[in-house]
Amino acid sequence: MDVIQFQIEEAYDRERIDKVIAALNGEWSRSQVQQWIKDGLVTVNGTEIKANYKCSVGDEVTVELPEPEPLDVEPEEMSLDIYYEDADVLVVNKPRGMVVHPAPGHMRGTLVNGLLAHCKDLSGINGVLRPGIVHRIDKDTSGLLMVAKNDMAHEALVNQLVHKTVTRKYKAIVHGVIPHDYGTVDAPIGRDQHDRQSMAVVENGKEAVTHFRVLERFSNFTFIECQLETGRTHQIRVHMKYIGYPLAGDPKYGPKKTLPINGQALHAGVLGFTHPRTGEYLEFEAPLPHEFVEVLDMLRNNR
Repeated sequence: MDVIQFQIEEAYDRERIDKVIAALNGEWSRSQVQQWIKDGLVTVNGTEIKANYKCSVGDEVTVELPEPEPLDVEPEEMSLDIYYEDADVLVVNKPRGMVVHPAPGHMRGTLVNGLLAHCKDLSGINGVLRPGIVHRIDKDTSGLLMVAKNDMAHEALVNQLVHKTVTRKYKAIVHGVIPHDYGTVDAPIGRDQHDRQSMAVVENGKEAVTHFRVLERFSNFTFIECQLETGRTHQIRVHMKYIGYPLAGDPKYGPKKTLPINGQALHAGVLGFTHPRTGEYLEFEAPLPHEFVEVLDMLRNNR
């Protein structure tokens, strides 16, 4: 069992312990940390505490990370578009329509099923349903993902996400004509209070920053590139809706009448990170999928 020990610094004074621990790793949810606390895996100054414990400067915190459960997700042979692979990391171009990892009721046909058949050595940090998965993109978003093949690589890549040093650029088509060439949306994201299945800009949400630039304008749509500074759930989709330019084809955050595309017009085209072992900066670019290109051609022909 891995053990993490740290001391509470002034920046976290009077913060809840579950919030502090979740902040250490972008993939640890508050609910996951709260379960660890219930299970007695978290101590402060050698004593078990509750999730609402308020930290004090100098507190000695110990977190015992539970061992990964035995893997019960079945490997499936499938054709994967691998852009890079070595003993530590793998970069894959996920097609539109593929779910990244299994969930109850959806245990087959995911990227994880394919990865398990492709390589036997994936990081176990994220447990039985998400081995090797460092970050995610939505089912109907295509594009590049980095995958960790061991725990060292996983921790290093997550640390880069936390410190905002990973390059993630997306291409998107949005409703409306954006008049300015560049923009930044800096608005916190959390669960929508009126629809718990959706995300929204909320006052007490997590920090979320999206930069965008206009690539091409059409009569009723705009083709843009977005660069993520943070990586919240549905971040680009929520932010573009928030400023009045929702993604075309988005079934959750966009208008019903839209372009002939299956799901939101969003593609994770550029991914760059520092290799966890060599320290070399690697960057990859995946071209727009055929369906996306066809929609752009249609818009250009209908100016």
